[in-house]
Amino acid sequence: MKHFALAGNPNCGKTTLFNALTGSTAHVGNWPGVTVDKKEGVYKKCKEPISIVDLPGIYSLSPYTPEEIISRNFILDEKPDCIINIVDATNLERNLYLSTQILEIDVPVVIALNMIDLIEKNGDSLDPAALERKLGVPVVCISAAKEENIEKLMDIAYNESLKKRVGTTILESGALSHLIQDCKAAFTGLEVNNPLFHSIKLIENDEIEVQNHKELVKIVEEFKKTFSDDTFGSDLEAIVADGRYQYIAKNLSIAKKKNKEQSETLTTSDKIDKVLTNRWAGIPIFLVILFLIFHLTFSENLFYFPGAIFQSAGVEACFKGSMFKGLFWTEAGINSPGVILFNFLDSITGGITDMVGGWLESAPGWVSGFICDGILGGVFAVLSFIPQILLLFLFFSILEDTGYMARVAFILDRIFRRFGLSGRAFMPMIMGFGCSVPAMINTRTLADQNERTATVRVIPFFSCGAKLPILTAIAGGICQIFHFPSVDLITYSMYLIGILTAIVSVIVMRNTTMRGAVPPFIMELPTYHRPQFKALMIHLWDKLKHYVKKAFTIILVSTILIWFLSHFAWNWRFIDDADMDQSILAGIGQLFTPIFTPLGFGLQLTYKFSWIFVVAAITGLIAKENVIATFGTLAACIIGTIIDVEADGGDVLATVTMIEGTGITWQALIAFIVFNMTTIPCFAAVATAKGELPKKKFWTTILFWLATSYFVSMMIYLVFSWWWTCFIFIAVIVGAGFAIHYYNRYRDNKEIARI
Repeated sequence: MKHFALAGNPNCGKTTLFNALTGSTAHVGNWPGVTVDKKEGVYKKCKEPISIVDLPGIYSLSPYTPEEIISRNFILDEKPDCIINIVDATNLERNLYLSTQILEIDVPVVIALNMIDLIEKNGDSLDPAALERKLGVPVVCISAAKEENIEKLMDIAYNESLKKRVGTTILESGALSHLIQDCKAAFTGLEVNNPLFHSIKLIENDEIEVQNHKELVKIVEEFKKTFSDDTFGSDLEAIVADGRYQYIAKNLSIAKKKNKEQSETLTTSDKIDKVLTNRWAGIPIFLVILFLIFHLTFSENLFYFPGAIFQSAGVEACFKGSMFKGLFWTEAGINSPGVILFNFLDSITGGITDMVGGWLESAPGWVSGFICDGILGGVFAVLSFIPQILLLFLFFSILEDTGYMARVAFILDRIFRRFGLSGRAFMPMIMGFGCSVPAMINTRTLADQNERTATVRVIPFFSCGAKLPILTAIAGGICQIFHFPSVDLITYSMYLIGILTAIVSVIVMRNTTMRGAVPPFIMELPTYHRPQFKALMIHLWDKLKHYVKKAFTIILVSTILIWFLSHFAWNWRFIDDADMDQSILAGIGQLFTPIFTPLGFGLQLTYKFSWIFVVAAITGLIAKENVIATFGTLAACIIGTIIDVEADGGDVLATVTMIEGTGITWQALIAFIVFNMTTIPCFAAVATAKGELPKKKFWTTILFWLATSYFVSMMIYLVFSWWWTCFIFIAVIVGAGFAIHYYNRYRDNKEIARI
């Protein structure tokens, strides 16, 4: 099977092309030795199947970032049969800089001019034949978003892969041509593959080349003694970069001709940006968009109307007792799409549990309890939230694919910079709303180590999809038991608390243990475009696979373990639900319960079941979904012994059961949510953090997560329970602020005196 690599700048449409080529065959792994995502898939419409590898988005093949090193090593070491270089046709000059480097490698290359539909829409024109003559490789105009010409692209790439190609350079006629030839001859003599590429990198004083070929550095050093450029002196790296850009501007950019009338007017993207990136309106608009997303996902009353509407025109007679009432609406209003989908799936899982329970009616009680409560109760409690999780992912994917998220990073840079972070740090943070693992991996794009460490530490505060069932289930329980008006308002507030905790934590870290200058933030804003349905579905399918896989592996094992520990005493005697407080699980939970008393879910709860919330929080350290799975497993025990609850939905029943069975207050429930949002993330995220952080920083990061979650949730519980305690916390925070300020002044003065 042949192997093709997709290479290109960030936001050039590379991932869109990859999805169009590979579809359902795509899978994600890790590059050997590093924890950066590696996407691979198979294209099946050529004469033979083609393995497609999506390289990380890069601007050059210099070893400045992990992404550049990965792309460079793959091309040089894995020797793909062809490189498809995706070029954003709307930003030709910048994109071709990478192309000039790829062409220096001895590998077949095809240039894919993407977004040709936008060129035509803007009234511009492009001459691919002229580019083909200048570059010496095939150039194909495509639209990855509309899947135009991609079969033609692959056919041409396949034909090129059958040929042998020797690297060429646009620098061959420049001031460094003689030096390039000398270095190339030296590399050829050493029988090094791709001698032209290595020789130019050596001339650029490339760190990897200098380290690997120290014996050839003297050729470059001798040349420097006899050469000096009028502008750059003997800085050969700058001379090479300038040579590339001058050639592109003179010989390649002319292939694109702009529509003079269009170029003098604002584009649609520019007009939208005047509003969405406005200095004063940008952030409020972002917050409103976030609220609308949560409202559409979680609200039980998307639109409010008087209950009397059901009593008019025979509506009540038509729909009374029907499946539509409760599923699509309640007496107060119409449900949101997220709640409708949740109710639908929850009714299916509830029906399956009831059906299985009926089949096991004649079986021993422990068999029915193990299957219905231990397995189905826990797993279904987690699976019921799939619709809302996918809907939330869909909204965030739409914002990202349209180009809006890049704007959010831009407008937040002004604020983040005051706190010691660049706007670039926001991108991995916002990825934390999906999953902390890829978000932490994405911090590799940050240049400053202190900024990376601080960002990794606060990413778990951006609640991932695994925490969503905790937020939704407990918020629903609060609204049902304590008559709060809105589930989505509680959920939205919890997300904002997480963001606020992250900002405050960054301020503290960047002013104490991680001081340093904020690196500059330079980012290209992609043109707004419609998200592609196929790309969105592929993204959601990938999320669904991972979520369901976790439900039937880690969570299934956890629920079975929880059931066994809750139904056996320390002498391994099987116990009924009524004696669950004598179980091994209860004993373990009661051991830790006093620690959580200041957070509201400790010893002050009903003693017999005071340990349940503690156990749920501890099992959540393995996988956050385990919190609600634990509720689902243990709920039946409390229902049979303390209360008789009637509710529509296993997860709602489980959460309401926990609340009423333990006597927990709404203040403690809010603290419980905050603790699970900000404490140590799941084991997978912890393992990722260990790989991304310096060794000395990992254990302090674990302590940081524990201390932060404990302090913030304790503050939430105490202030909401006794409002006057806010003055104590304000005094502590202000005192800490002054202490940090004067300590920094002392340290700065000491440093100045030393200098």
